[in-house]
Amino acid sequence: MFDIDLWREIFQSINKNRTRSLLSGFTVAFAILLFVILFGIANGLKNTFAQAFVDDATNSIFINAGMTTKAYKGLQSGRRIQLKNEDQNFIEDEYGNKVQYITSRIYKNVNASFRNEKNSYNLRAVNPDHQFLEKTMIRDGRYINQLDIDNKSKVVVIGRLVEEDLFLKTTALGKYINLSGIPYKVVGIFTDDGGDNEERMIYMPVSTAQQIYGNNDYIDQINLGYNPELDYDQAINFGRQLENKLKERFTVSPKDQRAIRVRNMAEGTKQVGMMTFGLTVIIIVIGFGTLIAGVVGISNIMIFIVKERTKEIGIRKALGASPRSIVSIILIESILITAIAGYVGLLIGVGVLEFVGPILEPYFIKDPGVSSSLVVSATITLIIAGSIAGYLPAKKASKIKPIVALRND
Repeated sequence: MFDIDLWREIFQSINKNRTRSLLSGFTVAFAILLFVILFGIANGLKNTFAQAFVDDATNSIFINAGMTTKAYKGLQSGRRIQLKNEDQNFIEDEYGNKVQYITSRIYKNVNASFRNEKNSYNLRAVNPDHQFLEKTMIRDGRYINQLDIDNKSKVVVIGRLVEEDLFLKTTALGKYINLSGIPYKVVGIFTDDGGDNEERMIYMPVSTAQQIYGNNDYIDQINLGYNPELDYDQAINFGRQLENKLKERFTVSPKDQRAIRVRNMAEGTKQVGMMTFGLTVIIIVIGFGTLIAGVVGISNIMIFIVKERTKEIGIRKALGASPRSIVSIILIESILITAIAGYVGLLIGVGVLEFVGPILEPYFIKDPGVSSSLVVSATITLIIAGSIAGYLPAKKASKIKPIVALRND
């Protein structure tokens, strides 16, 4: 394997037959290039779908109320449906085994200030479970807890960018921030993969907001996470049951689409999963079809190489070369060409994906790429398949008697 004369002979053979070597290498390089691009685009689409759910739990259900649009059971249309704390309690009591997390939400816009710094921010009043539904990551301090809810504590958890905006030379943790004239203690600072808008958010206990902004038990939205043990179909059915039950609770027509709105992430997640699976199957079929085409190309070239070198094989045998040495020199040459061409195809494919990545983002393909292990595995598959395909004719040629090989046209 490390015989200098053997390797010198291999490189001389490659140099002497440049066209043949280039054709062999092109077949492999093109197969790997196409394989990388196809799987890279598929991964880019998967990244886009994943990005869409990055800042919300995939098992979320959002419940909103609005105005009735249909008269029902003697009640006129145009009634405003108002969610309250008791509605959250009703859901917990009725569907406790199907609910993993649940929180109310109240939305406000507040003017925040600390010393001489001021800015306007969106505020969400929530329950402790909201942290898991929103995928909020606490960087410093803590999140809102049940004691804050029970005591209606004047505490807030602020986003990383809120701290950067207002607390220029000090940490916000433990300080008091003024929200529309009322001081609140900062008990936590969070980060969120959802982007800058999410990190410019302020959270406070829902009970505190209800006391300060109306002295009532009204809420704007109920957000829950269904039990992750439910499959997509069960989760979708649960969302429909929940919607029907709430419409019945508020005496709303089952056909009224605006009075009670339930948005179930399971529906979108199922569709995305089916689309991703279908896309993956298509890409795998096309990708492996490309590899098979590469294998066929290598096999044909290997057969041609062996046939072309029949006389050479006869001379080698006449000079005392063993069948093993004859087979090995042909296979090593093939493996060397395939490995180099595969690596070149990989580099070009990765380069193409890097170049077109920003261009493809408007087409919902984000960060297209492919794992090196997958491409290396594909290259090794090509090498092994090509070697096996070439081994058979090489083995057959090595058994030809020298006199017969020298007479070959």
